[in-house]
Amino acid sequence: MPDWLLYTGSRRPHDGIDRLPPPPPWRAFGGKPVLRSPKGPSGNVHHATTYRPSDDAVQQVNAALYLRRPLLVTGPPGTGKSTLAYAVAHELKLGPVLHWPITSRTTLRDGLYQYDPLTRLYAAGRDEAPDVEDIGRYIRLGPLGTALLPYGRPRVLLVDEIDKSDIDLPNDLLTIFEKGEYEVPELTRRAEPSAKVMTADGPSSSPHPPPSEGRAPLDWPGARVTVTAGTVRCNAFPLVVMTSNGEREFPPAFLRRCVTVELRQPSGEAELSAIVREHLGPLADQSDDLVRRFFERSASGTLATDQLLNAVYLCRHADAEDRRALADQIMPYLTGPIDDD
Repeated sequence: MPDWLLYTGSRRPHDGIDRLPPPPPWRAFGGKPVLRSPKGPSGNVHHATTYRPSDDAVQQVNAALYLRRPLLVTGPPGTGKSTLAYAVAHELKLGPVLHWPITSRTTLRDGLYQYDPLTRLYAAGRDEAPDVEDIGRYIRLGPLGTALLPYGRPRVLLVDEIDKSDIDLPNDLLTIFEKGEYEVPELTRRAEPSAKVMTADGPSSSPHPPPSEGRAPLDWPGARVTVTAGTVRCNAFPLVVMTSNGEREFPPAFLRRCVTVELRQPSGEAELSAIVREHLGPLADQSDDLVRRFFERSASGTLATDQLLNAVYLCRHADAEDRRALADQIMPYLTGPIDDD
């Protein structure tokens, strides 16, 4: 394994991120004060510890880390695009992954922060003066906004299915990624120099801080952080993993500023069997016929590896004569011809 690799795909947690060299001069942001990153699992431990990255994926993850650039991961469904983010966070001990699922209605602000003026107005109506003045109680940073806080170590941000976004979002993201900062207008208009806001690591059910008024340690899930002059600027640029099923093309300027990698389906029965064994252990011993069936069917249309895992797990309860029919029902084509047999 080359010495320069920080993420190796070993699936064993280590401190390799400590060897990350300083950023290129054009990617140094220097946000302060430097915050301690939250501790804890990546959020999907089973998948993170069973994921088998390709050599290309390992190399491009490291390129993104060194260059402080977003990583655009493309490939068909079921190839582990999203899982890659959790695998990196697990191995490099980068804490919980910040997950931002994208739809056609998603806007840049959705990822940066949310402001709840109605709750604040309700508090004013009840004459809760301290609550009303503490505007940070009503602002929660989104996954992107939290990832861009001035952490000393990079956070991992998963921007899931960016190809489903509207036409403007990639360019809007490009601006944020180039600047490494953003503003919260509701805070820039205030006379007070700073405010404590909630982060995406906190409970999603309420914008309010814990009873300790935000004095909990930063690795407490509901921690608040201080934003000064309404501006958030990163210190360590996050590892941004953007996934795409290839449903659209992206602007050349966007692609030029990303590190890209394409994930492919397993290339043979042996690789498929190894994946099944990683996930299901001894159950894989009775799965050769299902692996063969999956591989044969995948030549005629798109199938996802998790369909095979579902079939292996379920078919162990079926009679031998029912396994093939049940497996075909569990493994319908995602694209391609309709299976008539």
